[in-house]
Amino acid sequence: MERAFPNRTEAGRLLAKKLVKYAGRDDVIVLGLPRGGVPVAFEVAQRLGAPLDVFIVRKLGVPGFEELAVGAIASGGVRVLNEDVMRALPNADELIESVTERETVELDRREQTYRNGRAAPELRDRIVILVDDGLATGATMRAAVKALRQRGVAKIVVAVPVGPPDTCREFEDEADETVCASTPEFFQAVGQYYEDFSQTSDEEVRELLARGVQEQSTRQAAGPAGTNQ
Repeated sequence: MERAFPNRTEAGRLLAKKLVKYAGRDDVIVLGLPRGGVPVAFEVAQRLGAPLDVFIVRKLGVPGFEELAVGAIASGGVRVLNEDVMRALPNADELIESVTERETVELDRREQTYRNGRAAPELRDRIVILVDDGLATGATMRAAVKALRQRGVAKIVVAVPVGPPDTCREFEDEADETVCASTPEFFQAVGQYYEDFSQTSDEEVRELLARGVQEQSTRQAAGPAGTNQ
């Protein structure tokens, strides 16, 4: 193993050091991919003095082989499909529609649950730092990037603590900037690079988002002198 992070919090602190050029800017927003990306994104947002929110993406797993992604859906009705996996599946179109319908219900539930009544942020013309706890195939991150392109954002920065070299290279073409803090050559799964990779709960996501909103309000009230403390 090339590098291990104690947990997502420490991974976020390390990742933030790679993003310091975005600190203190009023056109930057940090979006975490729930659930595991949110604790990482919280630390990044804290250290950059930037607002925090979520961008919800759901993987479309093959029934019975859920880890195998046939694609992903994202907020705003965007769907990205993996053509290679589709070609290998019998009744692919029917299967995808069924999985999409189920995952859309969960995506909508999370939109309502996590923001606790808060409106989704305006993203047009902003620099969006899109954070997850790691990249594997990149299917969910790809869907998020595609969805953000449709929102008219100024720049998309994909930022993760760890990912395989080839996937990180692919995102250099898809995003405007890609920051992979660690790119181990013999990558198998994101979890192997964390000492604690326990599942992040819905409650933890809600709590971190609420803290992010509160601390952003405090920074704004403090004015320029309170930025990026």
